[in-house]
Amino acid sequence: MRGLSLAVVVAIAAVGCTPAQAPTREIDAAFSVVETGIPDLQAALESGRITSRQLVTQYLARIATYEDRINAIVTVNPRALDEADRLDRERAAGRVRGPLHGIPIALKDNIHTTDIRTTGGALAFATLVPPYDATLTTNLREAGAIIIAKTVLTELAHWTAGPPTPMVANYTAVAGFAYNPYDPRMDPRPETLDGRPVLSTGGSSSGSGTAASFWAASVGSDTGGSIVSPSNANMLVGIRPTLGRISRYGIIPITADHDTAGPMGRTVADTAILMGVLESASPDPNDAATKACTPPPNRDYTAFLDGGALKGARIGIPRAFYYDRVKAPGDERRPEFKDGRGGLNAEQAKVMAEAIALLKAQGAEVVDPVEIPSIVSQDPTTNFLLFDYCQGAEHGKRGDANCTANFKYGMKRDFNAWLASLGDRAPVRSLTELREWNLAHAKMNAMRFGQSRLDISDEMDVERDRARNEADMAKDRRLSRDEGLEAVLQAHKLDAILTPGSSGANMAARANYPIITVPFGMVPNAPMPPLPDNFNAKPAPFGVAFTGAACSEPRVIALAYAFEQASRRRVPPPDMP
Repeated sequence: MRGLSLAVVVAIAAVGCTPAQAPTREIDAAFSVVETGIPDLQAALESGRITSRQLVTQYLARIATYEDRINAIVTVNPRALDEADRLDRERAAGRVRGPLHGIPIALKDNIHTTDIRTTGGALAFATLVPPYDATLTTNLREAGAIIIAKTVLTELAHWTAGPPTPMVANYTAVAGFAYNPYDPRMDPRPETLDGRPVLSTGGSSSGSGTAASFWAASVGSDTGGSIVSPSNANMLVGIRPTLGRISRYGIIPITADHDTAGPMGRTVADTAILMGVLESASPDPNDAATKACTPPPNRDYTAFLDGGALKGARIGIPRAFYYDRVKAPGDERRPEFKDGRGGLNAEQAKVMAEAIALLKAQGAEVVDPVEIPSIVSQDPTTNFLLFDYCQGAEHGKRGDANCTANFKYGMKRDFNAWLASLGDRAPVRSLTELREWNLAHAKMNAMRFGQSRLDISDEMDVERDRARNEADMAKDRRLSRDEGLEAVLQAHKLDAILTPGSSGANMAARANYPIITVPFGMVPNAPMPPLPDNFNAKPAPFGVAFTGAACSEPRVIALAYAFEQASRRRVPPPDMP
């Protein structure tokens, strides 16, 4: 763990009452933060059963006990107990800011906090304390949340190194590898014996600490799946909202065309509460996209937590690619796709069959199958599977004809603008300077996996390549929305589609439509090449995801909640009581 040693965490947790802190009570010996949701935490605070200081102390004790195993944290907030005392005093004086008053929340370490460093996981930013808070940070503070820690992410939200030596998910030069609490061991295979986890942690928004009850919930960011994937991998609920629901101001960017923050928690109720706080009451003048959707009354998403929401709901099952393997045009000439793309193995298919049966039992109208036009298209120019984002060294200027340049173009455009916003706090002044800094500090492990994604981004010319980016964005919108999600939702009059695991994350992210993942099952962890025969791999979480139309968060949250309440399949990580 970085920022505070475990000994210091223990010392903080054990600190006694000071004259400035609120009056304390004997802690209720029966009360535990483990797997306790935000409504129950708030009820305990309101009844006087526990104080915010005692909540923070319990969470810090868990961090001290288990952090060495999962490495979920870049920095612990050394003032967390002071903040808890202040909020306890406010509560004692009759001021309660809302459902997050006194509740510890963690932020992905690309989200600005002016009192805790924001590193993005990159060594060049290891001491950066930004000059302004992210808008969502301000919203959290005003709602009374305690920012308890900044979480490990894949360095620069997974936009440092792609092929030929792709960075492993949840690795940063600042903090190393994070591990999945459902099997927090290193991968033992000789081919991958570099310290990486044996069980994937998913995308770049580490969900490990949230799964292990290090805090009540956390905030991730998502460009191409980095909320949905780690939530699925850590048996969490995660919401990637419609772009614009939550302000992007003060978040280290990849591309403003697809970046968004979103909540991650152990239950739908927790993420609904957090979602309402993260969304601003009115459009943010620092982010024009926040005009896209109208917040619900009082920004209260808990009003949509309806256990009967599945009754009569029309849910589509997009079989091609998501459930069954498919071949895109030209795949017959590509050996790596000789057996097709996508699909489920037998164990995954069994889990999804149970999920579909549950939908039917709850009264949903399951439309099975539905097909997404751009997935099954036999025209190579209109097939979504053939138009991925440019992401590795092979996708430089001479090899990017068949991929969308938006991610690499946006990184040049938006990252440089973000650096400029830091003023004299910026450790480097441009993407070019960052690449040069990494090269100069290679011996410090600044670029263990290379920096191919930074390289192909820096090749872009913001002015000369603007037309290319706009053309790629138009094609992406057509394939992911008009001939993608919007097409299938409209054609079958669907409330949502149901996809397995994190497989729906890419299209939802490219369309900027809301997707919410819900824990549901466990499947064998069986990577290729296989694990050694004498290695007893623990099973991997495998959930489901509901994707709806733009600005349909109230509806998809209702569907996810009804599904969660009917299934109740989440289980806590083993060996972390």
